[in-house]
Formats: sequence, structure tokens, C-alpha cells
Amino acid sequence: MSAGTVLHIPHDGRPGADGPAGPDDGPARRLYWAVADCLTIVRRDLTHLVRQPVIIAWQLGFPIVSVVLFVYVFGSAMNVGGGVDYPTFAMPGIFAMTISFGFMNTAVAVVVDRDRGVTDRFRSLPMAPSAVVSGRGVSDLIGASVDLVGLAVIAVIVGWRSHGSPAATLAAFGLLLLLRFALIWIGVYLGLLVPGQETAGGLYAVAMPFGMISSVFTPPSMMPDWLGAIALWNPVSSTAGAIRELFGNPATTGGSWVEQHAVLMAVLWPVALTAVFLPLAVRRFQRLSR
Repeated sequence: MSAGTVLHIPHDGRPGADGPAGPDDGPARRLYWAVADCLTIVRRDLTHLVRQPVIIAWQLGFPIVSVVLFVYVFGSAMNVGGGVDYPTFAMPGIFAMTISFGFMNTAVAVVVDRDRGVTDRFRSLPMAPSAVVSGRGVSDLIGASVDLVGLAVIAVIVGWRSHGSPAATLAAFGLLLLLRFALIWIGVYLGLLVPGQETAGGLYAVAMPFGMISSVFTPPSMMPDWLGAIALWNPVSSTAGAIRELFGNPATTGGSWVEQHAVLMAVLWPVALTAVFLPLAVRRFQRLSR
């Protein structure tokens, strides 16, 4: 470098960083680095996941145990009315339950990073402030897609089939991932909110009734009125009802408005949850002490 040469340092602090042409603090450059930093966090999270096979085994083992319990152990004793075959009724519910429980893994991972100082290290680097939160969301959504593929393979092995069109079947899996996308932000928010890893482990006590008090295994119409009302308006119930419809799997309903418009509610619930908890998660991250 000759004398008098000035090293150009962009606004974000990356010497010589490549990016779209324009002002250093322009919208195009900020968007470029937000996406690039997000992908860096995604690569880091997925690398950690691959190097921890115990976590992968747990994520795949949970749905297997659920299928064995509710299809083979309890299935012969269950009757949901209307001549509906219980295993056919239960499998879409297991899809929805597995997807809904996964957000607790997000909360625990966020707490671990925060307590180990990884999150503070990220905050001290010249990177997009949104990258840590958005990267966690994208990596967890990729992990959920892998879980869903594994669960679908298990379901086919035990005899479950989708009788809907290919487009309807893909739409059903899309609704499952949409629900998981919304619940990820709840997991991120809770992970940033709880004081420590021990408390984060206790959050599973919240996830269990959230997934179980729904139409996953029993129609709300067969529950006590007060409990059935809670289950009826549970987002997991709407997704379970919607994918049963799209898969062409028979189901019994009480004829309520929310059950008759399950597909619509399976879209509205995730949109509403994301609109509430995504800003809360970002704001909570920004308020962390340095």
C-alpha cells in the first residue's frame, strides 16, 4: 500500500467487504449483510447440530415413541366416533404435536448460547443485529423439515397414507412448517427471557399441555365443555384439523366455525403468533446487557 492511500472501511466495520454498490449505510448494503450474516449463523447452528448426534437421535426418537404409544399401544382402545379408524385419525395429530413441541429445543439452545457468552460475543461483532435471531429461526426451520421427513417415513412404514392430491399433501406439510416457524419465535423469546438453563428445562411443562390439550388425539367435542373450548381454539388443533382435511384422512368434528374453517385458521394462527412474538424476540435481544 503506497503512502497516502486510504483504506476504505464500510459503515458496518468490515474492511474491504464486498457488497452491493451504493452508500455504505444504504438499504441495499444493510439488506445484503443482514442476509449474509443470517446465513453465517445458520451454518454455525447446523454444524453444531451435526456434531451432536444425541440431539438428532432425540428429535427422531420422540416421534417414533409417539407412534408406538398412540397407534399400537392405545390405538385399539380409542374410539373417536363416526366409524373413524383411530390410527388414521392420530397420525396427522402426531405430525402437529411433534412440530409444536420442537420450539422448546429452540428455547434451550438460545439459553445455552446466552449463558455461555456466545450471544454477547455475537453482539460485539460488526454484524447485522437481526442475524442472531433470524439465523436461529432459519436453522431451526431446516431442522424441523428434517424431522418432518423422518416422521413421514415412519408414518408410511406403519401404514399411514395421504389420500389427498400431491398439491394438497404438500400444502399440508407447508402448514406444519408454517406453525413451526411461528412457534420458533416463541422459543427464541422464552429463551431470552428465562434466567437460566434449569428454568428453560422446566418450560417443557408448558409445552406438554399446549400440544396435548388439542384435537391431536381426541376431538374437542368429546371433552368437557370448558376443556373442549380451550382445545378448540388451540393453534395446534387448527393445524391438525387442516392437515387431516388436506391429507384426506377422516376426522370427527363438532361442527363449530373454527373446525369448519380449519385451513384458514391454520394460516391465521401462525401469522398472528409471528406478528406478536417476532418483534418481542428482536426487542428482547436488543435489550440484553453487553
